[in-house]
Amino acid sequence: MNPQRLITHYASQQPEILETIRKLVVEETPTDDKQRLDAFAAKLANRYRAAGLDTEIIVNPVRGNHIRARAAPTRVADANAAPALILCHYDTVWPVGSLDTHPFRVDEQGWAYGPGIFDMQSSLALVEYALRGAQTLNLQLPRPVTVLVTSDEEIGSPTSRQLIEEEARRAAYVLVMEPPLPGGVLKTTRKGGEHFTLMISGKAAHAGIEPEKGISAIQELAHQILALHSLTNLEIGTTVNVGVVNAGTRPNVIAAQAEARIDVRAWTKAEMERVSAAILALTPVMTGTDVQVTGGERRPPLERSVTGALFEQAQTIGHTLGLDLQEGAAGGGSDGNLTGALGVPTLDGLGTPGHGAHADHEHIEVDQIGGRVALLTALLMKLIP
Repeated sequence: MNPQRLITHYASQQPEILETIRKLVVEETPTDDKQRLDAFAAKLANRYRAAGLDTEIIVNPVRGNHIRARAAPTRVADANAAPALILCHYDTVWPVGSLDTHPFRVDEQGWAYGPGIFDMQSSLALVEYALRGAQTLNLQLPRPVTVLVTSDEEIGSPTSRQLIEEEARRAAYVLVMEPPLPGGVLKTTRKGGEHFTLMISGKAAHAGIEPEKGISAIQELAHQILALHSLTNLEIGTTVNVGVVNAGTRPNVIAAQAEARIDVRAWTKAEMERVSAAILALTPVMTGTDVQVTGGERRPPLERSVTGALFEQAQTIGHTLGLDLQEGAAGGGSDGNLTGALGVPTLDGLGTPGHGAHADHEHIEVDQIGGRVALLTALLMKLIP
């Protein structure tokens, strides 16, 4: 592999890749619009087929369809090697009509804007052109490549998790095309996340006539909220947040029911288990109330024990391309959390540098596109799990 040849090739293709990114961004693919998601999946699958990938649509009756594409190794002797798995998603948090207020555009700084361009429609193009480039440049892929593009990552991958885990168990390593941290920094650790629902039952009564006959579910909820927030430990990055509360019917009625929804984040599996056990063990403070907790893990933590070796190789490979790759941590989760929890070597944050995921200023840096495609191509050529 000639690094300069990769750099030159993808630099020349940068305008074409940007135009492909534009075509993807203007489709609009919010997670909850199955019709749009399925139409987008069909178009993207056709693009991947045209790029020479063996591509299939995986029908999903609940959310948008998923896509699985495979590239064979270019050396017959490597046909049975464990594949590299590339993870992408095509759903976004942006509702239909966002293009009216956030149109695709490139400003004077060379930043390209549009709904979902950073997270992560531009990555879909990076993958396509990396695998096109491997063919055009007659590169010898050392192992098969599987590309999995899912439709529900933004809501925690409820319908794609099993598929992701099945492919990961077969894979030599996983490359996650989520956007990087500012400055193009790769993600080697991510917090895990859990969601719980706390239901409290009390006893209704008239608040003015016979309050002594009531048992306030809201008062019990106040006790429980204090207990929950006491589990937070900012020094080690553990957070427990009661973010939504629903309770009561009228001001003059002692509340018989109360509900709270809870978000938990932590850096390590051990810490997640500690907090989860404490939440599931909650008991009533007030006599006559009942406390029920449901929910649990959405994504386990992504720990450096499964990312560090790949990052160190990627950093060395990046140097040959003139890239000074650094590593960092993210408080949110991705599908890389799922594969890392299985013990499969995983590297995250390989998308196009930019900023503002989910925000009004969401953008990518156009002059970084070529380098990022070159990096992905080089990783597929050189990584050793």
